[in-house]
Amino acid sequence: MRNRWSSSGHAVGVPRWNQCAQGEPVWQAVEEPMSPARIADFVAQAHFTLRPMLNVFTIDKGRLSGRLVQHEIESPADLAHLQPVWVDLEAPGPEEVGWIASRFGLSIPNNIVDDDLEESARFYEEDNGELHIRSDFLLEDDHTSRNVRVAFILYNNVLFSIHGEDLPVFRLLRLRARRIPALIEDAKDVLLKLYDADAEYSADALESIYDALEQVSARVLRQDVDDKAAAEALAAIAREEDLNGRIRRNVMDTRRAVSFMMRSRMLNAEQFEEARQIMRDIDSLDSHTAFLFDKINFLMDATVGFININQNKIIKIFSVASVAMLPPTLIASIYGMNFQHMPELSQRWGYPFALGLMVFSVAVPLLYFRRKGWMR
Repeated sequence: MRNRWSSSGHAVGVPRWNQCAQGEPVWQAVEEPMSPARIADFVAQAHFTLRPMLNVFTIDKGRLSGRLVQHEIESPADLAHLQPVWVDLEAPGPEEVGWIASRFGLSIPNNIVDDDLEESARFYEEDNGELHIRSDFLLEDDHTSRNVRVAFILYNNVLFSIHGEDLPVFRLLRLRARRIPALIEDAKDVLLKLYDADAEYSADALESIYDALEQVSARVLRQDVDDKAAAEALAAIAREEDLNGRIRRNVMDTRRAVSFMMRSRMLNAEQFEEARQIMRDIDSLDSHTAFLFDKINFLMDATVGFININQNKIIKIFSVASVAMLPPTLIASIYGMNFQHMPELSQRWGYPFALGLMVFSVAVPLLYFRRKGWMR
């Protein structure tokens, strides 16, 4: 179900976080469009209390059939009666890892989300049926952007996700799954929906890059650019280039993960078609990142060009002054020679004549340069 977004890339009818009088969080549905970044901000601001590191999701079989139900786990007893489809561990400690091992028979290594993991070990299947996938997810905020490593283990029809910090894509999927019936049917659906949401989150980030570059373009190309404005433009371009590179890395990693799922023949026909649609979305994002790289390079060259023009103006002023001062320097050098017979030196008008000749020799080149437009 991929039609939850408008043509502008915004979600429609997402929950809004409010706070009731008793201090308990309350979700209320609104119908105003919101971008994934704003949804992430809403949910991030909603964390008034410490969130548990272990969240378990089951599929509701009752009145809200097909929706995900979240269970916050605080003890091993809370896990005993649940048949989850998704177990999400955020920065788990040894205690939570032990609960998972006791309840599901799954051993989670301590270094499972290490960034220095070899590429060959990011996608593989164990002899006992464990399917391991490690992917990078984009995390963007107002100050910085980075790629966060997430480890997935698919075991006995349960998806286990392990990551070091909460991610907007995960929060977005939880919001959708609570509101949309039959969105999730099994653990493989959860994994596909996460990659689908990741592609849409990357698309929204690309839109923000384009908007930021439009603002830089307006400053650089539509007004006089001084050194301060050029420095600010270069800093903004560098930030957007870094984010664009991280998005490209993110979509490349998502493509590899989805391709691995398709090759492993773990998907049914409907899921396989959804995976193909995700791959098509990623291809469009890949071409758009290439377009943005070209735009970034153009703006970078244009900004550096304006800096060079400003520097050339300064050099031109010095060059004009140097050329204009050459004739009076020559005149002063001539009358500074110590020859015995120099008629002007013995005349009363000699000194005023030499000064006037110097002024005239300066004025003539300056007037010539002004008529040529070289002094603008």
